[in-house]
Amino acid sequence: MASILEKAIAAFAAGKPVMIFDSAFRERETDLLWPATAATPEVMRRLRRDCGGLLFLAIGNEVGELFGLPWLQDIHAHKALVAEYPVLGQLITDDLQYDTRSAFTLSLNHRETYTGITDKDRSLTTRRFGELARDLMKGGFGSDAAVTALGSEFRTPGHIPVCRESPGGLKTRQGHTELAVAIARLAGRTPCTIGAEMLEPDGDGALSVDEARRYAARYGVPMITGSDITGVMDAKD
Repeated sequence: MASILEKAIAAFAAGKPVMIFDSAFRERETDLLWPATAATPEVMRRLRRDCGGLLFLAIGNEVGELFGLPWLQDIHAHKALVAEYPVLGQLITDDLQYDTRSAFTLSLNHRETYTGITDKDRSLTTRRFGELARDLMKGGFGSDAAVTALGSEFRTPGHIPVCRESPGGLKTRQGHTELAVAIARLAGRTPCTIGAEMLEPDGDGALSVDEARRYAARYGVPMITGSDITGVMDAKD
């Protein structure tokens, strides 16, 4: 009988959703996730309606490197920008309760979107980013060509926040971004994953693990934990 992790990998490889609970010692959140290339208006609608948290696009560090996408935390702490906009110095990120680094990079809209916020618009932005990253990586394109290709299709700011994996992945940071791209890699997909945090109906806290498991059982979504993934990654090393 296949393990729950094997079921999750098979589902993700087939373009179906999985759920990942990080850990009781970190954010204590469960994310509902799909491969970016599988994004449709229906997928975005389900993320929006069933989760309640932020819709985000998690990308592997190699994808961020290919496109030259900077971490916002680094931009906002840049000396020249802080000198020009002193408020950035006051808003410095130095007190995260769950980590030392934020994964956020730029937010994007596809150039063919209108406002960028509709389910149709956000699915287009998500799907095309995943497809573009996949095609450029398979084609062996360099960063200059990749940045030009990105700019021809996308603009910033936009309505899809992008989170970039930490260099070293789960060995250096065990956040939802790293877990989301790890399941994509295990499934043989380009490390671009769309997801959202699952919140309690009143929005005042993360959906409990028990409620998340009930949701998973109700809809037949494989639910795994961060330790499921880190365990198999450690075994590969």
